[in-house]
Amino acid sequence: MIEPFLLSRLLLQFGDASRNLLEEMSAITLTPDGSLWVGSDELTTVERLFPIDHHVFGEHESVAIANFIELFDQDSEIDIEGLDYNEPYLWFTGSHSTKRKKTKGKNLEKDIRKLSEIKTELNRYIIGRIPFSEKKLHKSCPHPTHPQKTCTAACLKKTDEGNILTEALKADSHLGPFLSNCIPSKENGFDIEGLAVYNNTIFLGLRGPVLREWAIILEIEVEETEPGILTLKEMGEDEQLYKKHFVDLKGLGIRELCFHGKDLLILAGPTMSIEGAMRVYRLKHALEHPSDSLLSQDTGDLEVVFDLPFTLETDHAEGLALFPCFDQTNGLLVVYDSPDPVRKAASDAIFVDIFRLK
Repeated sequence: MIEPFLLSRLLLQFGDASRNLLEEMSAITLTPDGSLWVGSDELTTVERLFPIDHHVFGEHESVAIANFIELFDQDSEIDIEGLDYNEPYLWFTGSHSTKRKKTKGKNLEKDIRKLSEIKTELNRYIIGRIPFSEKKLHKSCPHPTHPQKTCTAACLKKTDEGNILTEALKADSHLGPFLSNCIPSKENGFDIEGLAVYNNTIFLGLRGPVLREWAIILEIEVEETEPGILTLKEMGEDEQLYKKHFVDLKGLGIRELCFHGKDLLILAGPTMSIEGAMRVYRLKHALEHPSDSLLSQDTGDLEVVFDLPFTLETDHAEGLALFPCFDQTNGLLVVYDSPDPVRKAASDAIFVDIFRLK
């Protein structure tokens, strides 16, 4: 086990919105104005926190994604599992997953029936971007450093059953069976939980499926073909719509991705709803793989950064972001779903961790 070094903690204050957000943070990123943006797996909003003191963020604002991007409907959750900022856009992804209904323990017959029911919520099938300029989000605005260009809010082209990426993956030899058979996310089904963006290249980390010990990162490139609509750009000599990078995480799935230079940091944890260790890996030179790849410690492409502290039934790490701390240019900020109660500074505030990143 490689022990992490805790540099410091941030205090996040959510005010009246604290009930859900303290327990269900699933993604986080930092924009150039110093604001933190938090995603939750239960909402259709992104949450903004402003720096109000040294290592304290508050003055919470909840920003509706529907103000910028047309959703499938106004009711179901997006299940935001990844956030990233890449100038000039704030990017987000839904989980693209299905879920099996939970039992309630009140009626045996109803509970057994519920275990046969799988639910699909189309808002989960959104990958989108929103321009960020002059310290706020816009539906459309001039590019902050190239004012002759116009930046527009947009999402990957939607279909009746998802989007053009999931439609393409249904024919995939590895992922197609998991999508076509609607295997729920917490049962090693298809589940996007990691997002990292470099210009127009998007990396999507899959919590599931894990094939033997191999987790999967999807790489896509997008282009805007009409206002508000992103399509998949063909890549490489084979004109692929996506690349698959199989990563040996010793049976763990991917919970988040984060660029550190041109390396990709991977937060790894159990793919199913079980308790288990979580680990941060570094995928070296992530942008330099011209086609599908098998990447491991044995090939020299992958290394362990550190193991996160393990607390049974709490502190499920979900979000990563680079965050400067002391003289460390890039500390690694980690936020948690189901946080340990000792993290709660008040009913509306919680501590999150910054680890040293070498």
